[in-house]
Amino acid sequence: MAPAPQIVILDGYTVEPGDNPWQPVADQGRCMVYDRTPPELVLERAARADIVLTSKVKLTADILQQLPQLRFISLLATGYNNVDVVWAGQHGIPVANVPAYSTPSVAQATFALLLELTNRTGLHDRAVKEGEWCRCPDYSFRTTPLVELDGLTLGIVGFGAIGRAVARIGAAFGMQVIAYTPRPPAAAAFPGVGFVPLEELFSQADVVSLNCPQTVENGGFVDAALLARMKSTAFLINVARGGLVNEADLAAALGDGVLAGAGLDVVAVEPMLADNPLKDAPNCVITPHIAWASLAARRRLTAIVAANVAGFLAGRPINLVNASWLAGQ
Repeated sequence: MAPAPQIVILDGYTVEPGDNPWQPVADQGRCMVYDRTPPELVLERAARADIVLTSKVKLTADILQQLPQLRFISLLATGYNNVDVVWAGQHGIPVANVPAYSTPSVAQATFALLLELTNRTGLHDRAVKEGEWCRCPDYSFRTTPLVELDGLTLGIVGFGAIGRAVARIGAAFGMQVIAYTPRPPAAAAFPGVGFVPLEELFSQADVVSLNCPQTVENGGFVDAALLARMKSTAFLINVARGGLVNEADLAAALGDGVLAGAGLDVVAVEPMLADNPLKDAPNCVITPHIAWASLAARRRLTAIVAANVAGFLAGRPINLVNASWLAGQ
């Protein structure tokens, strides 16, 4: 009888901080869970692993070639830019991700950020609790202009599951929806959504929502030139990947009033660096990469990761992101 596979989870804490047990994964082998793994400990901890599960810990070609026992990798996320999937595939190591687990939560967070920018709920709550309403001669006051979404144009960059969910919610608010995707579907498939070139989307939209993956080709594509196309009353929302945005350019654009505001759940380097120019940028709402992290979403993530492991062990891997590169497959 073959020994149980060694499963190593390199950075499990954000998925399972105490409310989302790893048991469905642990039941499939000898499982070692590390809350966090610094770069200098990756090789030591993964050295005898048959299966590695990772989210933000990077598995580069240099690291992977030093793990001769490794047979399978599953991300603990949808994005897979932290693993060299090409090298892994060329050396016969399947890599799976976790698609669609967080779609409702991320779409919800998109509008949480947008509504904070348009209604400034937190700002008004603080003003009330600091006594401004008690001192006010009127029954109502506003510390900043309020923006109605009905009739505004929502531009969605990326039209996968999350982009489509954002489109549905935007339409429910009465927004006109346009989208950019490199391979636009037939218009009849998504009535009410207009597919336009990227530059046109940034020019037309009152709200630009980034819902696309980060690739080698699109890093920092939201730069000064693209931001300059935006209306001065427009908002940028990013719940995708921080590396999609040139952060210095965005901070400068916010400071110069090129756009009205930004709502971000991600930054290029996480945890955020103390000198990130967006930390003190005006009209910029930032949350600490929590759009994906509801308990419901994390439970779905764990179930899909367990299914990824089970599929691989049964010889029927699922959710592969490097199938086209797998050697000999």
